[in-house]
Amino acid sequence: MMESEIALDQAFDYYDSVCDYDINRVDGVKRDSQRARKLLRSFARNIAAQVSYVTYKADMASNDSDTLDEDTVADYFKALKKLFVIEDLEAWYPNLRSKAAIRTSNTRHLVDPSIATAALGIGTKDLINDLETFGLIFEDMAVRDLRVYAEVLSGRLYHYRDNTGLECDAVLHKRNGTYGLIEVKLGGERKIKEGVESLMALADKIDMTKMSKPSFLMALTAVGDYAYTRPDGIHVVPIGCLKN
Repeated sequence: MMESEIALDQAFDYYDSVCDYDINRVDGVKRDSQRARKLLRSFARNIAAQVSYVTYKADMASNDSDTLDEDTVADYFKALKKLFVIEDLEAWYPNLRSKAAIRTSNTRHLVDPSIATAALGIGTKDLINDLETFGLIFEDMAVRDLRVYAEVLSGRLYHYRDNTGLECDAVLHKRNGTYGLIEVKLGGERKIKEGVESLMALADKIDMTKMSKPSFLMALTAVGDYAYTRPDGIHVVPIGCLKN
């Protein structure tokens, strides 16, 4: 069996364990395994997005509408957080020159993106044939890795989104007040260009009289052997090049 197939089997086994056993054992509360599966499947479909309990309830409500409410969804969320299956990314609040309203909703992320593939019942070939889903799952993986590096650097990771639609996938903010803006893209010239434009637009909105300018702007990609810095100063970094 190939290494990738072994890893996929392990992801499915873990997903089954969470839904069938761990969801009940974490705090002794009896929960329905099918509800847990529906929630994680919905979570995987909405990964790396700002989604309310209302959306998850609607996804889960098939043949379950009489007894399922938002409080029940919240209870399952609480259990999955205790199991370290899901970990939301909080919003970042910079000082802006504009009057844009910052969206405060958390971005939904899994601790391990392989759970998303198991919940959706897909493998590597499926992801190659669905680059949109692949891109979101890659973003989830990137956030997982960036959280580790942020902790090493005495910082925390956040996300940014405002009412104009401008967003930034990750903001690494250190305790000393310095910060960097990061857009996550699978790769390719067009996608990297989109990420660069978003980074520059957000950097231009920040009020530099009230806070420092970004220490770095980075487009984090899935492919490539080498990192490089563009003429405009933005770093393009394959995820495999991230190091302490």
